[in-house]
Amino acid sequence: MAARRHGRGDLGALPDPRSGRADPVLSLWDHGLPRRQRVAQGRAGSEYVNHRVAALLNRRHVGDFTKSRARRSNDNALVEGKNGSVVRKWLGHGHIPKRFAAEVDAFTQGALSPFLNFHRPCLFPVEVEVGKGRTKRRCRDANVATPHERLRSLPDAAARLRPGVTFEQLDAMAMAVSDLEAAKAVSAARDALFRRIGEEWAAA
Repeated sequence: MAARRHGRGDLGALPDPRSGRADPVLSLWDHGLPRRQRVAQGRAGSEYVNHRVAALLNRRHVGDFTKSRARRSNDNALVEGKNGSVVRKWLGHGHIPKRFAAEVDAFTQGALSPFLNFHRPCLFPVEVEVGKGRTKRRCRDANVATPHERLRSLPDAAARLRPGVTFEQLDAMAMAVSDLEAAKAVSAARDALFRRIGEEWAAA
């Protein structure tokens, strides 16, 4: 979470952690993910994190704060990858007014996230030594899996789930529909979402 001291990144836009009021955006951290881990990613150094940001992260029980480092996996790479393969692909490049945030969130939580987690295969690279101390990443057919399948294959995978979430529940969600049916459903849901946004925006 990169925070600047001026301009559009002014911390005045963030809720005061001392107020005790629930923020609708930050409340999304509390659901939607089967994993219990929470990590904040900063694109700059820790000198950009002041007391208000630190208190906010502590209030949300963020356990780790990572920064961009060469050849070190972090959330920034995940965010940039999701921006290209998910956000821009499914929601486009245009600005969506804030008043439609609830509808967009309902689409992502109800249709898009289940499709991505249970039905869209991903490439998981492995590092291979190529000599002279160098390594390269290779994407092999054997490592193609959905995020759900990848999570299930990890050691002690059950211990990584949030309380109240079991693999039996996740497996039932994955087997509820086929991959093709899930792709058709999420495309139809996105078309309906943009149709409603377009109609409401034109009528405003």
